[in-house]
Amino acid sequence: MKKIQMIALAALASVAVLHAGKNAEPADTPVIPVTVPFYIGVGGIMGMVSTSCPCAGDAKRQYDTTNFGGLLRVGYDFNPWFGVEARFLRSELSKNFATTTHYGLYAKPQVHITDAMNVYGLIGYGHTRIDCDLRDEPLYDDNGWSFGGGIEYDFASGDGQGDAEEGWGAFVDYQNLLHDKGDNLVRSNVISAGITYDF
Repeated sequence: MKKIQMIALAALASVAVLHAGKNAEPADTPVIPVTVPFYIGVGGIMGMVSTSCPCAGDAKRQYDTTNFGGLLRVGYDFNPWFGVEARFLRSELSKNFATTTHYGLYAKPQVHITDAMNVYGLIGYGHTRIDCDLRDEPLYDDNGWSFGGGIEYDFASGDGQGDAEEGWGAFVDYQNLLHDKGDNLVRSNVISAGITYDF
């Protein structure tokens, strides 16, 4: 009799174990999105170059404001207020007499006006080359300091600031590449506009 009771108890215990948690709801585990504070941007540029060299056959200052081309930006935001950015630009699409090529690395302090919009500064060091169609050698070809600033808008507004942004955005900015540099007193400024993607 004791043996039968033991077998019955074992069977009941097995059934209880098999049905334990049968009606329990699975726990909801929150999915935390991972945002990498890295971004890339492309855009168009309008470059303005002037020089005092006799490029057009006289000693007057010459201006080229039809200096159009492209820009590539790659950056990393350490926090919502500060990042670094590498830039490469070249005015190859259209020109009067000058072609501008520049690449450099910039510190990028920024202040958010809203979650979707920020203004930023650019302070950095790079290489600038200004070629003239009427000369065999470049007007300017050297390293130097550069500065500028701009404004960015995040289309996915409300998702974060700086290092917490994600998605598409747009920008407009200005850079002073050169001011009275070299024997020809070359000046070069660039206005850029384009789109960015924050990862």
